[in-house]
Amino acid sequence: VCVAGLLLLIGWDASGLDLVVARWFGNPNGFPWREHWLFSTVLHTGGRAAAFALAGWLIVRLLLRHEPHRARIAWLLATAVGGMLLVSVLKHQSLSSCPWDLREFGGRATHVSHWLWGVGDGGPGRCFPAGHASAAFAWLAGWFAWRDVSPRRPRVWLAGALAAGLALGLAQQVRGAHFASHTLWTAWLCWTWAWACTLLLPHGARRAAA
Repeated sequence: VCVAGLLLLIGWDASGLDLVVARWFGNPNGFPWREHWLFSTVLHTGGRAAAFALAGWLIVRLLLRHEPHRARIAWLLATAVGGMLLVSVLKHQSLSSCPWDLREFGGRATHVSHWLWGVGDGGPGRCFPAGHASAAFAWLAGWFAWRDVSPRRPRVWLAGALAAGLALGLAQQVRGAHFASHTLWTAWLCWTWAWACTLLLPHGARRAAA
């Protein structure tokens, strides 16, 4: 899955479709829906709040005396938070700017591939990968955490994380905050991180996540 996803991402990057899709929502005056309440408040601010609420719910479960899946929940929480931090660190090291920063959309930056690490585009950078979408995609770890418990539960976590992540990514795309590739890379990073965590855990926690 990790290798197939990586190949698809490389194909998307090579296609040049990032700018094509960005032009659906932006014009030389910017992105008209940048401050729309649905995208900027409900999906942008609300999405982050939902991620914090889910983390809080898991913490409460950890504190319950008779919680039968304490090790599994601790692994899920740590892995999800780790995925968000990973994306955040990469994002803050990136010189790639957001679509709304490009000259084509009223900004001052020129489009430079995010593959060109260390090459600035004249804008503020810090826009790759998509940090906001990681608030949902990080919970792809739920598939790994629950896949040996029942057939249904891991699928619910998988479908929920994918649907929420794509919704948050689309909202940011409409606002001009990210290219489509930024969201896709975040999904891949969070999935790969969660998979790697199943291999790096101590024995007891690994058994819970396997």
